[in-house]
Order: sequence, then C-alpha cells, then structure tokens
Amino acid sequence: MRSASASPGLPLHWKMAIGFVVGTALGLLANLYFADAAWLDGFITYVSDPVGQLFLRLLFMLVIPLVFSALVLGVVEIGDPESLGRIGVRTLFWLLLVTTAAVTIGLVAVNLFKPGIGLPPETTAMLLEQGSQRGGEIASAAREAPSGIQLLLNIVPRNPIASAAAGDLIAVMFFALMFGIAATIVRNRATASFVQVCQGIYDICLKLIDWVIRMAPYAVAALLFTITARLGVDVLVQLAKYVGTVLAALGFHMFVVFPLLLWLVARRSPMAFFKGAQPAMLTAFSTSSSSASLPTTLQVAEERLNLPRRVARFVCTLGATANMNGTAMFEGITVLFLAQFYGVDLSTSQQIMILGLCVMGGIGAAGVPGGSLPVIAMILAMFGIPPEGIGLILGVDRLLDMSRTAVNVTGDLVLSEVVARGEPMDPQAPAVPVLPGGGSG
Repeated sequence: MRSASASPGLPLHWKMAIGFVVGTALGLLANLYFADAAWLDGFITYVSDPVGQLFLRLLFMLVIPLVFSALVLGVVEIGDPESLGRIGVRTLFWLLLVTTAAVTIGLVAVNLFKPGIGLPPETTAMLLEQGSQRGGEIASAAREAPSGIQLLLNIVPRNPIASAAAGDLIAVMFFALMFGIAATIVRNRATASFVQVCQGIYDICLKLIDWVIRMAPYAVAALLFTITARLGVDVLVQLAKYVGTVLAALGFHMFVVFPLLLWLVARRSPMAFFKGAQPAMLTAFSTSSSSASLPTTLQVAEERLNLPRRVARFVCTLGATANMNGTAMFEGITVLFLAQFYGVDLSTSQQIMILGLCVMGGIGAAGVPGGSLPVIAMILAMFGIPPEGIGLILGVDRLLDMSRTAVNVTGDLVLSEVVARGEPMDPQAPAVPVLPGGGSG
C-alpha cells in the first residue's frame, strides 16, 4: 500500500512536525497573553476543539472493521493446517509470549517513571471538567467499572453487534478470534469467500486510514493549540518524559529481551544477528512501515541470516501484520501515560485488561504508519481517558514510529530465528557456522 507519507511534496512527518510547532507555539502565546479572553474560549470551543474531534471520530469509525478483519486474517494465516502446521503453532506461541513481555515492560516503565504525573492537581481537575458531559461519562465509567470474575465474563459478548456498537473492543476481539479459528477448521468455498471478504474489508480500512492520516497535521495543530492554550508550558515537560519512557522501554526490549531470546532459545550469536539484520532494521526505521520493509526483511532472513526459506517466508510475512512488539508496547505506554496525564486512576485489573487489549491490538494493528492510532483511541475511550490526548502523541510520533517499527521488524527476524531452531535447512542452503557456547552467526 502507498501511504500518505510517500505522496509527492513535503513528507507527512514534516507536515505533522510543522503542525506540532505551530499549534504549540500559538497555544503557548494564547495562554501567556490571552488566557482569560472570551474570544480564546470561543475559538477553542467552536474551531480548534471541533477540528480535533472530527479527526478522532474518523479514527473511531475505523476501529471495529479494522480490528475484526485483521484478527480473522491473522488467525487464518497462523492456524492454517495445510501450511506449516507445526511451525504455525510455534509461531503463535512465541508471538503471544514475546508481545506480552513487550507490553509488560512498557506498563512497568510507565508505573516506574510515571511520565504523565507532574501537573498541578487543579490543572488535572480542570482537564477532566472541560466538558460536563465528558466528565460525567468518566465518573460514571469509574463507578460502573467491573471487577474480578465479571471482567473475565465480559470478554465473551452476549451480542457481538451490541458490543461493537458500544465500543467494547475486547469483546469484539474475542468474537473475531473465534471466527478466525472456526474459519481455519471449516475449509470450504463459502468460508474461503468469507476470508476474501475480510481481506477486502482490511484493504479498504487501510486506504481509509491513509486518507484520515492526511488530516493529521491539521488535527495535531488544532489539538495541540487546545491543550497548550489551556495548560501552558507544563504540558511540554510531561511530553518529554513520555518520549524518554517510550524510547527507554523500546531500547530495553531491543537490546535485552531480543538478545536473550537469540542466545538462550535460538542459540544464535546476538552480535552476528544484529550485524546481519542491519539492512532490514534501517529500512524499517526509515519507512516506519513493517509492510513496506517486508521485501528487505525476507531478503535478510534468507540471504544474510541463512534461515530456512519456508520458515522465513511464513514467519516474516505473518509478522509484518501480526507480530508488532514495538507497537503493542507503544499502545500500552501511551494509554497509561494519558491516564496519568488526565488524572484517571487505573486499577491493577484494568491495567491487566489494557495489557490483553494491547497484545491483541498489536496483532490487529495495520503494518503501515499510523495503523495503531484507531486501537489507541478506542482503548482510551473504553477506560474513560479523554482521547484528545492523542494530539500530544501525534506531535512527537515520527521518531517513536520509526523506533517502534524497527523493533517490530527486528522482532519478526528474531521470531524467525526462534521458530527455525531445530528445523532442517533448505536443500543446498549454506550452513551457518556454530559459535562457541552454542551460538551461531
């Protein structure tokens, strides 16, 4: 797919950066000189806030069809009994395990560093009371939040259509997973047609996301103006803490978790792996797209890492859309950061729910720039966190998107190494030298 960032003219990330700078600068000036002016309140109420809300509504519009179709397709590809059944099961196991580890690292980092905490109490109270209706919805959601066994029961929807209409993302994900599993078992022309329909829905959602993301620079400017005009410079300090937390968590996963998997499970030399994987990692970092990096990833897996072709093609192709370690971690960190930022207290059980949603969201997120935004927006709404905070994230998202995509693609190659352990090499494939201590490069 051709993303908006590949269109002629100024690249999208530069437009978003300009929107971030313009919105922030104008908002700070308005906060400094016109904080109590009636016209500023009117401009925010009738211009900047509606522009940002329109962008958020367009993201919400795409959540259900995108997640449902992506999860069905992901399960069908993983569980196809006719294509690498044993490898498929191992791929699914390690995919879920490593993605869960990534999200857990992200949640621990947010709870440890608390990047969203630091605003004065009266400021966070003002944020939550900006709109009486929104404040009432947040308070009602907090009072009615289920706990214990009810959380588990709510995973299974009584009515999937009603769950979709209510924005109950975890119930929709469960329904999609069940549909995907059944589609792998019932192998006939009708189910094949259904899978093709899901593919069509998925492709359409990607195109719609491409169109929506074109609005992002204007939405960033509007959302950032609204926030900085009300908060002033305090918001920039919190944003710097957020960026540092994301990069620290991604770095830990890349340079601690992945090397441990390579050495202990795949029995490969981490240094040799990273040396061979450099082209794919650089392509991912520069394009911010797992899908766009797929040709380079496959070439690296087969020619530089000397992995069995059948394993590399299966795992890397599937991983381009389903193995999103960095994206899942980013989603978890972002949700908890914005919860801290807006003063929304999340219990341990709610954070565990967020972990599960981010793991499934990592599977369902599109492998293109901005593909995780609809999932983040819906998770925020589910837990009573004002989704307007996405404007903060979009303003600094280019560096974070490049970094998490590099983690995603590196994770595909690491997963290929782990799954390939013990699998026979392809005929005439060059042997990989074994290094001392059991590693190989």
